[in-house]
Amino acid sequence: MKQSILILHGAIGSSVQLEPFADMLKDSFKPYLLNFSGHGGKPVPDGQFSIELFAGDVMYFISKNRLEGINVYGYSMGGYVALYIARNFPGMINKIFTTATKFDWSKESSLKESKLLDPLKISEKLPAFAVELEKRHSPEDWKIVLNKTARMMIELGKNKTLKDEDFSQIENTVLVSVGDRDKMVSIEETVDVYRKLRNGSLYILPDTPHPIEKINVERLVNEVKIFFN
Repeated sequence: MKQSILILHGAIGSSVQLEPFADMLKDSFKPYLLNFSGHGGKPVPDGQFSIELFAGDVMYFISKNRLEGINVYGYSMGGYVALYIARNFPGMINKIFTTATKFDWSKESSLKESKLLDPLKISEKLPAFAVELEKRHSPEDWKIVLNKTARMMIELGKNKTLKDEDFSQIENTVLVSVGDRDKMVSIEETVDVYRKLRNGSLYILPDTPHPIEKINVERLVNEVKIFFN
């Protein structure tokens, strides 16, 4: 019987980006995809985005589909959400594989990242990306998604949802991975979290920047199969 695996997307992303990855896992796993609140066309909530909100989305999905104890792959923010669940809701999920998850949230880093999510600047300087974001989050307003994400980043810089001491309290088997050319997530911050985890391992993806579209899917699938089997 194939193991189930839940695949979580990153900030301002959607499950559609991870469909090719999920398709390549189908010979070995039963993959599940979901969209966080406000992403991929799901209604944007009135309140602010938060890791707690997105963790609630995941736990509702798991409970609804009776998937307690499922393995989780989380890209970028998806990995952070998975680790938050592991820390605060033991037993809800099993093994965790993260890629390109940012852990070093400070006032400086959150301000830097949030400035990259200015809808006006993206529309002016990256019109093709703006069109992609509009399509990705339709019928919701992609500009609101970016603004709420930027605010969430600012709040993470003020008060990290996962403190340094939280990582050492996670019992789950966890593999943290990062691309060697990732300009958002450093190898150093990834190694730092790896060293704090009780049952952690580390993988550096060669020739790999941050965007999920630029990750070598075949290589990633191979590592996922090794880790979860």
